[in-house]
Parts: sequence; structure tokens; C-alpha cells
Amino acid sequence: MSRDNSVASQVMKEGRGPGSFTAAPCSATLTNPPAQGRMRLIIRDDKATAAKYISDYIISRINSFAPTPEKPFVLGLPTGSSPEGVYKNLVAAHKNGEISFRNVVTFNMDEYVGIPREHPESYHSFMYHHFFSHVDVDPANINILNGNAEDLEEECIAYEEKIKRAGGIELFLGGIGPDRCDGHIAFNEPGSSLRSRTRVKTLAYDTILANSRFFGNDLSKVPKMALTVGVQTVMDAREVVIIITGPHKSLALQRCLEGGVNHMWTLSALQLHPYALIVVDEDATLELQVKTVKYFRSIELVASSQGFGQGLESGEVVGRKRDSVLERLDSPTSPKTGEGYLAAPEGRPGVRRAVTPELVPDPMHERLPEEGGAARGLELEGLETKEVPPLLAMHERVDSAQA
Repeated sequence: MSRDNSVASQVMKEGRGPGSFTAAPCSATLTNPPAQGRMRLIIRDDKATAAKYISDYIISRINSFAPTPEKPFVLGLPTGSSPEGVYKNLVAAHKNGEISFRNVVTFNMDEYVGIPREHPESYHSFMYHHFFSHVDVDPANINILNGNAEDLEEECIAYEEKIKRAGGIELFLGGIGPDRCDGHIAFNEPGSSLRSRTRVKTLAYDTILANSRFFGNDLSKVPKMALTVGVQTVMDAREVVIIITGPHKSLALQRCLEGGVNHMWTLSALQLHPYALIVVDEDATLELQVKTVKYFRSIELVASSQGFGQGLESGEVVGRKRDSVLERLDSPTSPKTGEGYLAAPEGRPGVRRAVTPELVPDPMHERLPEEGGAARGLELEGLETKEVPPLLAMHERVDSAQA
């Protein structure tokens, strides 16, 4: 068992939470944990607390980024039932003065082809109903794919270019769904290329069937095509945050965390992302191995005990740190690379051995018993001895038997 799991087990047995766990303080000065290079999994009790964690996380990221008109925070957004709780919390936080979206640029993941923007089931309507109409985001900063464009391919190309000109997406929020549990992100369904970009996508029958609940269960009214960002579009974001709730999505989470990267489970591509954060409820972990759940919980517990969160520093902060390090390395007073090496010891150290009696092997002929059965003249006191007759050759045995 790893050290992290041992610590976590001790904490769980004692009934202590992340806030009360006590451990030896870290001697290094760190403002955030080394989140890069690993997938972060946060497990909360239910859907509401999972949504609260994500909304608080987004608020913290935007406020620490300190966006300006010249340097806006670029946020990728999804639709569907998964992020509804997140949007509700963000709206409440905005009304309480905790967050402003004035200098936030948004890019949505997808949109149906062929239905008007004002249609109640369009993703334009969804976003304005649940989020945009309730916060101070600038309408000019809202970007949603146009499913009624004259040239859909040109629309997709232009969308990718807009993301690029905005400086790339800082944080892409997403969910998986709908209810058939294949782990697809946006409309990147099973079989989608993991290098795909924004494109026109024909929807699978299962997706049409699942979405029919929004169209009065009438399959004929469900759009058959959509515009969607690609898997690579999502992967290009500096950070990806996914919310997964409910037992019906537990298999997708299991394939994402414990399986390999597979285009049939596009969520698994997050294994290749340096800053992936997945927030789930207890029900979504039903298919995970117990040791997997304990491992990720132990990471959060130990990080919390050292005063770390799961937050990611802004690119500007990381860039300043990198520039500072490079400046020190390029300084004339910086020690040469070779000066930092430990010198090899002079000569070879003597071999130390335990004091043992020397073993002197006896010759092989001395080990053979002497003729007559006595072994090297040893006498067995108190035992009756019997002379052993000499061995006979084979022909002598035959003659003796005939006689």
C-alpha cells in the first residue's frame, strides 16, 4: 500500500475530514499543489455538493486570473442537465457580488443544426435561460455555434479561429451524457477521432432517442445533426473540468479512469491532458475499484493537510515563475552545472566482511568410505557392526546363482 493510502486509511478510521487532518508541514514553499501531470478526481456526497464544488472552483479561478478587457478569461461551457446546478450557483454568486463575468469570453460546446435560435430546445435558449440572462456577461463576448449558417463547414472553421484569436480557452467546463453512458463529450460520440476539431456531426440513433425526451418523445422532431467542438478542441484548453453524477454514468467514469485511452470512450482522452479535473458524486463511483476511490480520496486528504487545494495557477503566474527561473539560470553569478554535482569518492572503499572461520574443503577421495565399510576409521561405539561383503561383478553374480 502506498504512503498516501496509508495516511488516508488512518484519517478515515479516525473519522476526520480534510479540514482536521494534521500532518508534518511541508518545508517547501508552494502556493498550489503540483496538479500538472495527473488527473484529479474529487468525490462529493451528491449532485448538489459536486455542483457547488465546481462553481466555487470556477469563481476562484476567474478571480485569481483577474481578467481585464485586454486579457479576458476565456471559458468553455456545456449544456444539458449536468451543469444546471453549476449555473444556478454561479448566478447566485454573481448576485451576491462574489463574481463578475464582464471580462469573461465564453465558447459553447455545441448546437443543433436546423432549429431556430429561439426554439426552446436550442442551446442558445438553454444558455440564456439558465445563465447569460442572469449575469453581467457582455453579449459581444458570447460565442455559440450557428446551426443555421449558410455554410456549416465555414462556421466550424471560423469558430476554431475565434478560439485561437481569443488566446485559447483557459478552462473548459463539460459534462458527459446523455443517459446511455458512453462517456462522450459534447457530440463527440463513440468512434470520434481524438484529434477531431469543430465540425458537423451526424447524431447516433441512441443520442436521438435519448434527446427525444426534450421534444415530447417525438423522434421526428429531434434534430439529426449538430455542430460540435472536437475532442482536440477540448484538449487544447489549458484546463478541463468535467462533472459526472448519477449511477448511470458510473461505467463511463470507470472506463475513463481505469481503462486505456479509447476513441469509443472519448472521455478517456483526458488521461492525456496535463490539467484534467473530474468532480463526481458517490453514485458515479459505483463501477470504480475500491482502491481507486481510496487513492484519489487520499490525494485530496494529504493535499488538504499540507494546506493545498486542487486549484491551478493562472498562466501568467506560471509564466512569471518560469521567467524568474530562467533569469537566475542565465545570471553570470549562477553556479556552473558541474559545480552542483557530488564529487566521486577518492579510490574504492575497502570491502568490509564479517569475521568467519575459513572453510577449507577436503579432497573428494577423503569423503569416500574405506574398504570394509569403515568410514575414515570412525568407530561406532555401542553398535553391532557387520562386515560388508565385497561387491561382485555381474558375471560373478550369474555364476554364483547357477551354483
